[in-house]
Amino acid sequence: MSFVAETFPSSPRVFVQFCHGDRRYNPLDTLDVHYQVDGLGDETVRAVERTVLWYTEGKGEEDLGVHFFERIVDRQRLPPEAVLEGFATRLPLSPLSYEGVIVKIRWCVRVRFFFGGGRDFVSEHEFTVGRIPPACIPATTP
Repeated sequence: MSFVAETFPSSPRVFVQFCHGDRRYNPLDTLDVHYQVDGLGDETVRAVERTVLWYTEGKGEEDLGVHFFERIVDRQRLPPEAVLEGFATRLPLSPLSYEGVIVKIRWCVRVRFFFGGGRDFVSEHEFTVGRIPPACIPATTP
């Protein structure tokens, strides 16, 4: 298992641990994720959202689909600083991750914190579903 960290100056740091160290999953695998947050300081956390989603990048309309969503607002369940929290979900059959030339399909875990002052903080951590090789532009023949 490995941690992937996303940090910003003067912002919280979210460390995400995927149950597959290489962050590669097959359809119908269970995605078991644990995360730790550091650097909350004195800010009051009003809510935490945990999301597993996919989105497209590239030409045309960008699409987004939410596979798993949980919002925690119960103060006793909110993660205190430096505590490891987690969740699990069974991944769907599709869409599969895809690195195309024109369009890409990406999966990610998103952890979002809402603070008492109205500010929020989002941390996204990518993983892949399926084993589709990246698309290649065919070589042109003179």
